[in-house]
Amino acid sequence: QPDDRGLIGEVPVLRVTRRGPEALHFVPAPLEPGAAVVLSLDWDRRFDHMQQHSGQHLITAIAEQMFGFKTTSWELGRQRSVIELDTPSMTAEQVEALERSVNEKIRERLPVTVRELAADDPEIEAVRSRGLPDDHAGPVRVVDIEGVDSNMCCGTHVSNLSDLQVIKLLGTEKGKKNKTNLVFLAGNRVLKSIEQSHSTEKALTSLLKNGPGEHVEAVKRLQGSVKLLQKNNLNLLRDIAVLIARDFKSKPVQSQLFVLHRKEGDSEFMNIIANEIGTEDTLLFLTVGDEKEAGLFLLAGPVEAVENLGPRVAELLGGKGAGKRGRFQGKATKMSRRGEVQALLREFISHRSPEA
Repeated sequence: QPDDRGLIGEVPVLRVTRRGPEALHFVPAPLEPGAAVVLSLDWDRRFDHMQQHSGQHLITAIAEQMFGFKTTSWELGRQRSVIELDTPSMTAEQVEALERSVNEKIRERLPVTVRELAADDPEIEAVRSRGLPDDHAGPVRVVDIEGVDSNMCCGTHVSNLSDLQVIKLLGTEKGKKNKTNLVFLAGNRVLKSIEQSHSTEKALTSLLKNGPGEHVEAVKRLQGSVKLLQKNNLNLLRDIAVLIARDFKSKPVQSQLFVLHRKEGDSEFMNIIANEIGTEDTLLFLTVGDEKEAGLFLLAGPVEAVENLGPRVAELLGGKGAGKRGRFQGKATKMSRRGEVQALLREFISHRSPEA
């Protein structure tokens, strides 16, 4: 269970840890030794932990009684809590029956009490436990749920199961070898979860223009439409790439440098252009993406030229890339420096072919 928070006087408590029987409080400022102070507890945090921890005791006890599933560990998380059960699987029907049973116990308003027993008290033998810490000192604390469970525990708990309000089992997840993780919410966390789900539901109702019962089908239809549009868009981009290349090749005088930028496109679009034009005699510098932000680039041409220029182009564009066989491509973060790359390529061509 996570530690408490609060104030010592006006000084906030950042963390609390245990050292034997002592509680160590970590604070950001020194306190006056011997001064009388008021301790203020973060009650919302404490009560949340009480609900989750007592909820875990109840779920653990009922799961073992109903199915023989023992709890091997558990975690009180910030949003949800997880109980590790010693079983390779748990059916949806078992989860449903367990949830129904624990909530019946909550409605019975069973008291939760705390006892302190001496370490050598024979009654300890009847108490459920995973063992005491090596540095334990003093009496043994036992938490009882009347008629349901008796468990060694040093955590904070409610005084009656009715304070749990309700428990919701969210389902199971695959755990360690031959273990199953049971995820749950207790008390106010259930109410918060419903509130969040309802807000999401209202937002989806407004966006999808239909009732909650139709949301799933509406999203499936939208996904189908998006896939079809993506397919059509890809086909159109391929056609545009071919037409761009053919237009360049149809010119009577072939330039040694071909430069193109397009906001919409991808790596395949650029490579189709390079394939159609051919890179034996022409140096191609192609980019796609937002001209003022990030995008993709492709440098294609004679192998020696690309090997020489590729890393320099990537550096100018503030990106990374890799290449082989006359092609160097990658991501760019500074598309606004495309002009500097063009100047570099023109300079390279002019030095390579003075007569150009």
